[in-house]
Amino acid sequence: MSHVPHELHEEFPDKAERIHALKTGDAHFARLAEAYHEVNREIHRIESGVAPTSDEILERLKKQRLNLLDEIAPLLRG
Repeated sequence: MSHVPHELHEEFPDKAERIHALKTGDAHFARLAEAYHEVNREIHRIESGVAPTSDEILERLKKQRLNLLDEIAPLLRG
């Protein structure tokens, strides 16, 4: 279990400029990025012990994060 947050720019280190451009210029991407950020922060809080919850909820959140990455990745490839 990792206690390090998986920030979007860390998941796609070579796409930092594209991430910024899409966040400011594409409302759909901005919504996906914000949803990813919210889910990712909640996972980090759970894994760090700040917000304890069940394993089922943690796994559901991790799947949600992966689904968001699956939606974000093609947009970054452009």
